[in-house]
Amino acid sequence: MQALKHVIVGTAGHIDHGKSSLVEALTGTNPDRLEEEKRRGITLDLGFAFLDLDGVRLGLVDVPGHERFVRNMLAGAGGIDLVLLVIAADEGIKPQTREHFEICRLLGIPRGIVAITKSELVDSDSLGLVRLEIEEFVRGSFLEGAPIVPVSARSGAGLDELKAVLRRGAQAVAAKDATQHFRLPIDRSFAMKGFGTVVTGTLISGAVKVDDEVELYPTRKRLRVRGLHSGGKQIERAVAGQRTAVNLAGIEHEEITRGMVLAPACVFEATQRVDARVTLLGSAPTLKNRARVHFHQGTAEAIAEVILLSDSGELAAGGSAFAQLRLDKPLLLLSRDRFILRRFSPVVTIGGGAVLDARAPRHKSRDAAVARFLGVLEHGKREEILGALAEAAPRGLTLPEIVARSGWIESETRATAEKLAAAKRVRIMGSAPIVVAPAQAVSDCAAAIRKAVEAFHRTNPLLAGIPKQELRARAGRARVEIFDAALGDLMAARALVTAGDLVSQAGREITLSTEETRAKELIEREFERAGLTVPGFASVLAKLPVDAARAQKILQILLREKVLVKISSDLVFHRNTLLRLRETVAKYREERGSRLPITVFKELTGITRKYAIPLLEHLDREQVTRRAGDERVIL
Repeated sequence: MQALKHVIVGTAGHIDHGKSSLVEALTGTNPDRLEEEKRRGITLDLGFAFLDLDGVRLGLVDVPGHERFVRNMLAGAGGIDLVLLVIAADEGIKPQTREHFEICRLLGIPRGIVAITKSELVDSDSLGLVRLEIEEFVRGSFLEGAPIVPVSARSGAGLDELKAVLRRGAQAVAAKDATQHFRLPIDRSFAMKGFGTVVTGTLISGAVKVDDEVELYPTRKRLRVRGLHSGGKQIERAVAGQRTAVNLAGIEHEEITRGMVLAPACVFEATQRVDARVTLLGSAPTLKNRARVHFHQGTAEAIAEVILLSDSGELAAGGSAFAQLRLDKPLLLLSRDRFILRRFSPVVTIGGGAVLDARAPRHKSRDAAVARFLGVLEHGKREEILGALAEAAPRGLTLPEIVARSGWIESETRATAEKLAAAKRVRIMGSAPIVVAPAQAVSDCAAAIRKAVEAFHRTNPLLAGIPKQELRARAGRARVEIFDAALGDLMAARALVTAGDLVSQAGREITLSTEETRAKELIEREFERAGLTVPGFASVLAKLPVDAARAQKILQILLREKVLVKISSDLVFHRNTLLRLRETVAKYREERGSRLPITVFKELTGITRKYAIPLLEHLDREQVTRRAGDERVIL
């Protein structure tokens, strides 16, 4: 059985041109759900109805036409696949007709149909004149060439033709991809007896199921889907394009307001700063830099300050420019989301645009590089976009960061990153999560590491190498994944080698001067001669023919070579002394058994408690002995 295709049809047009009556005539449902709407005969808020046409379910969104309620119209305009522009035959094109039409253009609605309502009120000549007026009005727009259907909600004339046109238009709408991340901008929240909190909205992408864990943005509250309804029926799964009611567990309906969004948990982040392409209507006043405007996206509304990213400092009517929008509250926005701008006062529609970067940084100045970057985000293919995002983040981006910024799903993000890696534009590092960074960032880090190692060897000729953490700090504190990748490249190229935690140049050998060689021999001899009663460092170093700093480094060489063994913070023994001690303990076990009290160990070795305890703890670590109360058991 073929799956039902879901298409959202939005009405648009001037007040009292018959939008609600036409929806009721088509569907049998009166979309005016509020008592005040029915009493006054106008739509104040969003209304909804459904129409099934040969395998396609149309969700009709009836929006208010009155100027005072355009904000409600905007809340219903998000997610519209097909617009039904309603124009009354007896009045023709009116102010809100123009405003609604411009909003649909700015939102990028791809196609539509024009219905000439109240056709029974005019004669055929007048109807022909209205048709000509409409054709002229829509010329050069997405509605040029669209069907124009005269109808009468009162008599039913033209309704069958309109349904046929709607069916063809709906069939031409591209099927939505249910594998994308789901987003449901909320337009209503209420409590239903026996169910609890219910929210409604148009599912603009992805799919959601009963029992899914979801997140309410921007509050970040995690909720559970208790139930789903669409078209008055209970369903188990809702997909993009459906008008959907979601029964939520874990929240009171008063906590949810229009403009909030349901989306997957732990995927996105709300934002208050976006970079965008802004376009003004030809009738709009000049937009000054830092002007405040009303910002509408989906069901959300905010006040935005417009920072123009151009040299002119203003945007003329009909113009288009990159801009940064700074919002007065956090909203869930993603790249390519369309929005509308309305003048702060008086409140009229002046333009709109599309989000390009929903995680935009503050720009210190108008920079040509910013314009190039935004141009790629606006027009580039996925590989170009990810390449630009990576190059703009030299410290790298994790997979979740890319998903949150782009809105892509994880699998397509990985596939895109792998294509860029194959082209040697980026490097993919780490595993949980992976990090994507520009290939140049890894190369630059490798150069910094190599330079830091060379500098370390120049100033520390007696040390075998530099500890990795110190090297990372000296090389610019690159992200650990980038540092590890760069170090791995240098090791693969045999430029550097590691020994434990130390990094050094490949093939490098420590060359001691005559004085340093003699000092090394003196240190070794002094500790070997001391046996188990070793001297303190200071007394040994004071006898050497080199300065204290070099003496310390020579001591480190002996420790690395394991000629000397450090068993505690202030005790160092010669390796031969420790080997003889093990032989002594082994002989004791053969002759007297495995029990070794501390007093006997002190008598056996001729040392004081100062040396005995650290030496026994060393033997424990070496698994020669095991502590048992106040004694040791020789293993």
